[in-house]
Amino acid sequence: MSGGFAEFVRRARARGSLVVQPRMGFGETHAMRDGLAATKAANATTVGTLTLDSYTRVGDFEAAREALDRGNALNGYPIVTHGAQVTRELLDGIRAPGFPVQVRHGSARPVPIFRSLIESGIEATEGGPVSYCLPYGRVPLAESVSNWVRCSQLLAGLRDEGLEPHLETFGGCMMGQLCPPSQLVAISVLEALFFCRYGVRSVSVSYAQQTDPAQDVEAVFALRRLCSELLSGISWHVVIYTYMGVYPKTAHGAYALLAGAAELAAWTGSERLIVKTIAEAHRIPTVAENVTALEYAGVVSAASNRLPAPDGDTQTYLEARALIEAVLNLDANVGRGLLRAFRHGYLDIPYCLHPDNQGRTRSYIDESGRLAWAEIGNLPIGHLVEPAGAGALTSTGLLAALSHVQRKFDGDPGAVRGRLGVQPHISLS
Repeated sequence: MSGGFAEFVRRARARGSLVVQPRMGFGETHAMRDGLAATKAANATTVGTLTLDSYTRVGDFEAAREALDRGNALNGYPIVTHGAQVTRELLDGIRAPGFPVQVRHGSARPVPIFRSLIESGIEATEGGPVSYCLPYGRVPLAESVSNWVRCSQLLAGLRDEGLEPHLETFGGCMMGQLCPPSQLVAISVLEALFFCRYGVRSVSVSYAQQTDPAQDVEAVFALRRLCSELLSGISWHVVIYTYMGVYPKTAHGAYALLAGAAELAAWTGSERLIVKTIAEAHRIPTVAENVTALEYAGVVSAASNRLPAPDGDTQTYLEARALIEAVLNLDANVGRGLLRAFRHGYLDIPYCLHPDNQGRTRSYIDESGRLAWAEIGNLPIGHLVEPAGAGALTSTGLLAALSHVQRKFDGDPGAVRGRLGVQPHISLS
């Protein structure tokens, strides 16, 4: 059976290389092909990305077609509207065993997207019933779970065609920021278990870089340990996301933050990294800016050594394990368990306004720079956590917390040079 995406990542890690990947998508096929070709030619170990447009993510295929017909720019690749034949032609001569391609989207109603990518011969994509529902709109969580059951089953069917489908959970990136790491880790593992229940045998679990490097290292090692304990017989790897919140406005700040993400991946033995560029705070990045980010991340990771895993149970591991066990104890079916967990508040995302989220938890950045719990609502971690209380974060403090990383990295012009002794080529023109 062809391992495709996951097998490429496994072999790269065996060689000691971190796989780096852009978040790149264009509406026009020639621009998308040029972007993939440039990613493939980058001086780094790369995989390609088809990031879909916002119309496709919400199922408004008529609007995507109208934009294409009028020549209007889209913010991603409209895979459903273009159709399988166009996508196959786009990938012909680009995708190869040494350059797999993944579809990235952001949809709680992704069945048409899955049908299109499968018909196009693509075996790798990402998302999740919780992580692609709660942050992005008001689709009921129960509907999202039902949709993702169907999509997992559809993708798993590729095994009958001799392909090993791969599904990445977005669960480690809930809301992008201000979600304490233990809940990110728990949702990432739970979504992976969900995929596996419906036939997927190759998964990746995600974790988004947060506010404190030491806390992030602890979280990723907790994630790796929990996967080793709970994903028996499953092929899995870890993907790190460069910070998903308010991004530095300066080039030096953006590169320093990216370098930190690359170091986090290297320190924890993570296999893949989603990069960001110097343009994130300003506009959609160019292909050249994406390539520069890919190459820089590759250089930083190669210069960084893996750290030993912590001895014993860390705080993040204990909290994440308690959250996971609480969900699994609610129902043998992890999909139903997730629904019940949010109904009871056993999972509850801080500052998330979705109707199916209780909204009783709060977090804050403590004096050391780590994410901590201010209020835990009904989270089953009261025996592990002493929350700081409602006074830990005022409305003014929340606004400051949201820009904490941006201010920290923009304020240190020497942060990039300190990494490798050299400054990457940077330009915002």
